[in-house]
Amino acid sequence: MQSVFERNYSRGATASITPRQSLTPQKCYHIQAPIRTNPDAVPLNPSPHRQPKPMPALTASQLSLFYGEVEIFADVGFQLDDGARIGIVGPNGGGKTSLIRILAGELEPNDGSAVWRRGLRLGYVPQTPAQTAHGTLRDEVMLAFTRLRQIEDELAASALDIQVTDTDARRRSERRYDALLREYEALGGYDYMHRLERVLDGVALSPQTLDTPASAASGGERTRAALARALLSDPDFLILDEPTNYLDFRGLDWLETFLSRFAGGFIVVSHDRYFLDKVAERILEMDNGRLQAFPGNYSKYRALKDEALRRQQIEYERQQEYIEREEAFIRRYRAGQRAREARGRATRLERLQRIPKPQSNDSIHLQSVSANRTGHIALRTSKLSVGYRENGYDMPLLRVADAELERGSRTAVVGSNGVGKSTLIETLLGLAPPISGSARLGHNVEPGYYSQGSGDLPERSSVIDALLDARNLRLPDARNYLARFLFRGDDVFKPVAALSGGERSRLALARLLIAAPNMLVLDEPTTHLDIPSREALEQALQSYNGTLLFVSHDRRLISSLATQLWVAEDGAVSMFKGGFEDWISGRQPQSADAAAQSQTSKPRNPAARRRAAAAARQKAKRDAPPDYEGIITGLETQLAQIDAALRTATERQSVADIARLGEEYAATQALLERTWSEWSERS
Repeated sequence: MQSVFERNYSRGATASITPRQSLTPQKCYHIQAPIRTNPDAVPLNPSPHRQPKPMPALTASQLSLFYGEVEIFADVGFQLDDGARIGIVGPNGGGKTSLIRILAGELEPNDGSAVWRRGLRLGYVPQTPAQTAHGTLRDEVMLAFTRLRQIEDELAASALDIQVTDTDARRRSERRYDALLREYEALGGYDYMHRLERVLDGVALSPQTLDTPASAASGGERTRAALARALLSDPDFLILDEPTNYLDFRGLDWLETFLSRFAGGFIVVSHDRYFLDKVAERILEMDNGRLQAFPGNYSKYRALKDEALRRQQIEYERQQEYIEREEAFIRRYRAGQRAREARGRATRLERLQRIPKPQSNDSIHLQSVSANRTGHIALRTSKLSVGYRENGYDMPLLRVADAELERGSRTAVVGSNGVGKSTLIETLLGLAPPISGSARLGHNVEPGYYSQGSGDLPERSSVIDALLDARNLRLPDARNYLARFLFRGDDVFKPVAALSGGERSRLALARLLIAAPNMLVLDEPTTHLDIPSREALEQALQSYNGTLLFVSHDRRLISSLATQLWVAEDGAVSMFKGGFEDWISGRQPQSADAAAQSQTSKPRNPAARRRAAAAARQKAKRDAPPDYEGIITGLETQLAQIDAALRTATERQSVADIARLGEEYAATQALLERTWSEWSERS
């Protein structure tokens, strides 16, 4: 095995992206062992001279991009180190995807360069994967194993040569076979099908979906196939543009776990705040053509951003007061005995570096939504079964437990993709017939429905006519209302058919909320909305005094709004009284011993209960196999800490510390490899 210190010198040259020359990143289609050593560790026996710092994984400098004469961003620069975990946020249209495409080599900047370290393997998942004309989704995913499958063919050919040749030709075939076998093993050839199954299960690609022709697959299916291919191709760095768009809760949990254990680095664009809190360790904000970096996850970024805006606002107001005082003095004493002093102040004022006025994000501005009063029960179901008819046969999807939604309740419908959540919503509203049973709205209930995909918009109307169709308003009032949803100027005259996905979502919400229904039924309302718009919608719904029933995969939205859940799984809908966090914590897996203990009668004596619990813990500790994942994670953390100490010792030129830490690094690395080997054997 090539040591970590030998690897340090195998990557050095770079290539740059300029307006005259594009760089296509090296795509990687093979698998190595999931535990990788750090390529930036210092040698055990460095020269007494100071060693140069390792080159970062990416250096982007002075990047500028224009679409026609419109500046998207300018003078953008940053560096990414190995193992960096970066989240990119910003309003829609701010240039996030354009920046990602430049980093992936798909788009040339008008100026500047983005330089990846030579030999670095990139895995790239675009927001909308290109639609291919040939092959199935399975063929697309299997491209991750191109080299492994090529080796399998070459091994078969070499084995045949060994059988049919003799003397020198046979020895050459044997050496060739041995070399191929070593490469196959190094690339993880013996278990790549197992890893394939794990990843496909994680991104919810069933065998039936994989057999779909790529040309006929939906955008979500192509995105999940591209994500699986990128994760399986063993990249050193992942570039992900909105990877969570088509994942349900199970897929999101799986992806978060994968990225938390991923040995390489990644940069991800996402509007999922919960996801960014879980995986990101640094946030890059692209806003108004500028890129700003913030340490920590999304919540830490928001706190730092709000504090920075607050300080900037205070400094701006103070400077404006100073400018007003100086200008008043200059006007008063421009002529007369103090004219010289006035001219001096005018000169200083001209040279003053002005603090820019803080700019808030261009997001939806909503007022609280009020609703007329309804009866105590807003919705009631009885022996309800929902589904669809196919070839004259009923195809049930979900059985719904008898339930009542009280006035003012806030209920989230959660479940995996494809279980029938949208069909359930349409059946509750009478838009689709039930298979059996009934669903009835309560007294005086006037529901407002936001459908997934906003398919109920009048395609032949303009934006302003579509709003006036929902509620009759004076034209100035209609334009002012649409401005809150970012339709300004001539945008109000755009035809609905020409709107983007985000614009359609904003228009559908505008039409829905202006009608002020007393029951809001929302099916994935945050799709295509950026983070500021999601937060504005969230705040408006928090003050809504009607009944709220919504389907969403936005876990932050569910956490902040829902007081109860309808859980759709295993062909049934069950009711959970409590919030999203309570439901998640209740779904954590329980150990077998704990489950057995909960089924037996519990001692009534507190001391006896404590003794029984202690005995159960000791038994579980004795019987349980070693926590290999935890041990490996701890050893990897320890290696990273030793590596950081080695860098510091190298900068100080402390030979004794370098030697001691080098031995400690080698011992820890050996223990890590033994642990990994034991885990593989047990598995």
